[in-house]
Amino acid sequence: MLAAVILAAGESRRMGTPKALLPFPAGTVATEGITTFVEHLTSIAQHPRIGVRRVVLGAHAEEVRRHVQMAADDVVVNADWASGQLSSIQAAIRSLPPGGTDGLMLFLVDHPLITRALVGTLVERFYATGRRIVIPTYNAKRGHPVIFASSLYEELLAAPEDQGARAVVWAHAKEVLEIPTDEEGVVLNLNDPETMKRTFPA
Repeated sequence: MLAAVILAAGESRRMGTPKALLPFPAGTVATEGITTFVEHLTSIAQHPRIGVRRVVLGAHAEEVRRHVQMAADDVVVNADWASGQLSSIQAAIRSLPPGGTDGLMLFLVDHPLITRALVGTLVERFYATGRRIVIPTYNAKRGHPVIFASSLYEELLAAPEDQGARAVVWAHAKEVLEIPTDEEGVVLNLNDPETMKRTFPA
Protein backbone atom coordinates (compact mmCIF):
# COMPACT_ATOMS: atom_id res chain seq x y z
CA MET A 1 0.00 0.00 0.00
CA LEU A 2 0.99 3.62 -0.43
CA ALA A 3 0.98 6.48 2.05
CA ALA A 4 -0.62 9.74 0.93
CA VAL A 5 1.35 12.62 2.47
CA ILE A 6 -0.05 16.17 2.35
CA LEU A 7 2.62 18.77 3.08
CA ALA A 8 1.04 21.76 4.84
CA ALA A 9 3.65 22.89 7.35
CA GLY A 10 4.83 26.16 5.81
CA GLU A 11 4.39 29.67 7.17
CA SER A 12 2.27 30.86 4.19
CA ARG A 13 4.04 34.21 4.48
CA ARG A 14 3.23 35.37 0.93
CA MET A 15 -0.40 34.35 1.24
CA GLY A 16 -0.81 35.98 4.65
CA THR A 17 -3.05 33.18 5.96
CA PRO A 18 -2.59 29.41 6.32
CA LYS A 19 -2.86 27.88 2.84
CA ALA A 20 -4.29 24.70 4.33
CA LEU A 21 -7.39 26.67 5.36
CA LEU A 22 -7.96 28.58 2.14
CA PRO A 23 -11.48 27.97 0.79
CA PHE A 24 -11.78 25.62 -2.15
CA PRO A 25 -14.78 26.92 -4.15
CA ALA A 26 -17.73 24.76 -5.08
CA GLY A 27 -17.69 23.38 -8.60
CA THR A 28 -13.92 23.49 -8.95
CA VAL A 29 -12.44 20.18 -10.13
CA ALA A 30 -15.79 18.51 -9.41
CA THR A 31 -15.69 19.36 -5.71
CA GLU A 32 -19.08 19.63 -4.04
CA GLY A 33 -19.66 22.35 -1.50
CA ILE A 34 -17.12 24.79 -0.08
CA THR A 35 -14.17 23.16 1.59
CA THR A 36 -10.52 23.98 2.31
CA PHE A 37 -7.39 23.19 0.36
CA VAL A 38 -6.33 20.52 2.85
CA GLU A 39 -9.79 18.95 2.98
CA HIS A 40 -9.97 18.81 -0.80
CA LEU A 41 -6.58 17.10 -1.03
CA THR A 42 -7.61 14.65 1.66
CA SER A 43 -10.78 13.85 -0.29
CA ILE A 44 -8.97 13.15 -3.56
CA ALA A 45 -6.07 11.19 -2.03
CA GLN A 46 -8.21 8.07 -2.25
CA HIS A 47 -7.41 4.78 -3.93
CA PRO A 48 -7.65 1.11 -2.92
CA ARG A 49 -3.85 1.02 -2.77
CA ILE A 50 -3.60 4.10 -0.52
CA GLY A 51 -3.82 2.72 2.99
CA VAL A 52 -2.11 5.39 5.10
CA ARG A 53 -2.60 9.16 5.21
CA ARG A 54 -0.44 11.80 6.81
CA VAL A 55 -1.03 15.57 6.94
CA VAL A 56 2.15 17.33 7.96
CA LEU A 57 1.53 20.58 9.85
CA GLY A 58 3.94 23.09 11.28
CA ALA A 59 3.73 26.89 11.50
CA HIS A 60 -0.05 27.00 11.98
CA ALA A 61 -0.62 23.51 13.34
CA GLU A 62 -3.00 24.42 16.14
CA GLU A 63 -5.09 26.74 13.98
CA VAL A 64 -5.47 24.13 11.25
CA ARG A 65 -6.39 21.43 13.74
CA ARG A 66 -9.04 23.69 15.28
CA HIS A 67 -10.75 24.24 11.93
CA VAL A 68 -10.32 20.87 10.20
CA GLN A 69 -11.35 17.54 11.64
CA MET A 70 -8.57 15.02 11.14
CA ALA A 71 -7.84 11.69 12.79
CA ALA A 72 -5.08 12.08 15.37
CA ASP A 73 -3.02 9.33 13.74
CA ASP A 74 -3.13 11.17 10.41
CA VAL A 75 -1.54 14.36 11.75
CA VAL A 76 2.22 14.85 11.96
CA VAL A 77 3.44 18.09 13.52
CA ASN A 78 6.86 19.07 12.18
CA ALA A 79 8.54 21.17 14.84
CA ASP A 80 11.39 21.82 12.39
CA TRP A 81 9.09 23.23 9.67
CA ALA A 82 11.25 26.36 9.26
CA SER A 83 14.02 24.18 7.81
CA GLY A 84 11.95 23.68 4.69
CA GLN A 85 9.87 21.14 2.83
CA LEU A 86 12.40 18.32 3.13
CA SER A 87 12.03 18.31 6.92
CA SER A 88 8.29 17.69 6.51
CA ILE A 89 8.89 14.81 4.11
CA GLN A 90 11.31 13.31 6.60
CA ALA A 91 8.87 13.76 9.48
CA ALA A 92 6.21 11.96 7.47
CA ILE A 93 8.52 9.06 6.64
CA ARG A 94 9.50 8.65 10.29
CA SER A 95 5.82 8.50 11.23
CA LEU A 96 4.97 5.64 8.85
CA PRO A 97 4.40 2.09 10.08
CA PRO A 98 7.69 0.17 9.71
CA GLY A 99 7.71 -2.02 6.64
CA GLY A 100 4.09 -1.20 5.99
CA THR A 101 4.20 0.91 2.83
CA ASP A 102 5.34 0.41 -0.74
CA GLY A 103 5.95 4.12 -1.13
CA LEU A 104 4.57 7.57 -0.49
CA MET A 105 2.64 10.00 -2.63
CA LEU A 106 3.55 13.61 -1.88
CA PHE A 107 0.87 16.28 -2.21
CA LEU A 108 1.62 19.99 -1.77
CA VAL A 109 -1.12 21.97 -0.05
CA ASP A 110 -0.65 24.87 -2.49
CA HIS A 111 -1.19 22.57 -5.49
CA PRO A 112 -4.84 21.62 -4.83
CA LEU A 113 -6.20 21.72 -8.39
CA ILE A 114 -5.86 18.02 -9.12
CA THR A 115 -8.42 15.25 -9.38
CA ARG A 116 -8.97 11.83 -7.90
CA ALA A 117 -8.77 10.44 -11.44
CA LEU A 118 -5.20 11.71 -11.79
CA VAL A 119 -4.30 10.22 -8.41
CA GLY A 120 -5.65 6.90 -9.61
CA THR A 121 -3.65 7.05 -12.82
CA LEU A 122 -0.39 7.79 -11.00
CA VAL A 123 -0.94 5.02 -8.46
CA GLU A 124 -1.83 2.45 -11.10
CA ARG A 125 1.19 3.32 -13.25
CA PHE A 126 3.49 3.12 -10.22
CA TYR A 127 2.42 -0.45 -9.55
CA ALA A 128 2.20 -1.49 -13.20
CA THR A 129 5.69 -0.31 -14.18
CA GLY A 130 7.77 -0.86 -11.06
CA ARG A 131 9.40 2.55 -11.51
CA ARG A 132 10.66 4.02 -8.24
CA ILE A 133 9.58 7.60 -8.95
CA VAL A 134 6.39 8.68 -10.74
CA ILE A 135 5.83 12.34 -11.65
CA PRO A 136 2.95 14.01 -13.55
CA THR A 137 3.84 16.51 -16.26
CA TYR A 138 1.90 19.35 -17.86
CA ASN A 139 3.28 20.68 -21.15
CA ALA A 140 6.50 18.78 -20.37
CA LYS A 141 6.87 20.53 -16.99
CA ARG A 142 7.09 18.30 -13.94
CA GLY A 143 4.59 18.80 -11.12
CA HIS A 144 2.88 17.16 -8.14
CA PRO A 145 1.85 14.81 -6.61
CA VAL A 146 5.00 12.69 -6.85
CA ILE A 147 5.32 9.05 -5.81
CA PHE A 148 8.55 7.75 -4.25
CA ALA A 149 9.05 4.02 -3.67
CA SER A 150 9.83 2.96 -0.10
CA SER A 151 13.28 1.81 -1.24
CA LEU A 152 14.12 5.53 -1.50
CA TYR A 153 13.10 6.46 2.04
CA GLU A 154 16.65 6.27 3.38
CA GLU A 155 17.89 8.54 0.61
CA LEU A 156 15.10 11.03 1.33
CA LEU A 157 16.05 10.98 5.01
CA ALA A 158 19.68 11.66 4.08
CA ALA A 159 19.05 14.20 1.29
CA PRO A 160 20.89 17.54 1.50
CA GLU A 161 18.71 20.31 2.91
CA ASP A 162 19.53 22.74 0.10
CA GLN A 163 18.39 20.29 -2.61
CA GLY A 164 15.61 18.41 -0.84
CA ALA A 165 13.76 15.58 -2.57
CA ARG A 166 15.04 16.82 -5.94
CA ALA A 167 18.42 15.30 -5.08
CA VAL A 168 16.81 11.87 -4.99
CA VAL A 169 15.00 12.49 -8.28
CA TRP A 170 18.27 13.58 -9.92
CA ALA A 171 20.13 10.57 -8.53
CA HIS A 172 17.57 8.21 -10.07
CA ALA A 173 16.86 9.99 -13.34
CA LYS A 174 16.62 6.71 -15.28
CA GLU A 175 14.04 5.36 -12.86
CA VAL A 176 11.63 8.29 -13.20
CA LEU A 177 8.34 7.69 -14.96
CA GLU A 178 6.72 10.87 -16.29
CA ILE A 179 2.94 10.80 -16.76
CA PRO A 180 1.64 13.55 -19.10
CA THR A 181 -1.67 15.07 -18.04
CA ASP A 182 -3.94 17.87 -19.21
CA GLU A 183 -4.47 18.95 -15.58
CA GLU A 184 -2.62 22.26 -15.26
CA GLY A 185 -3.08 22.01 -11.50
CA VAL A 186 -0.07 19.73 -11.20
CA VAL A 187 2.17 22.73 -11.88
CA LEU A 188 -0.07 25.56 -10.61
CA ASN A 189 1.29 26.89 -7.34
CA LEU A 190 -1.38 28.89 -5.45
CA ASN A 191 0.91 30.63 -3.01
CA ASP A 192 -0.10 34.31 -3.10
CA PRO A 193 -3.31 36.39 -3.17
CA GLU A 194 -2.83 37.52 -6.77
CA THR A 195 -2.64 33.95 -8.06
CA MET A 196 -5.70 33.06 -6.01
CA LYS A 197 -7.69 35.93 -7.56
CA ARG A 198 -6.71 34.89 -11.09
CA THR A 199 -7.56 31.26 -10.41
CA PHE A 200 -10.80 31.80 -8.50
CA PRO A 201 -12.24 35.08 -9.84
CA ALA A 202 -15.16 36.46 -7.88
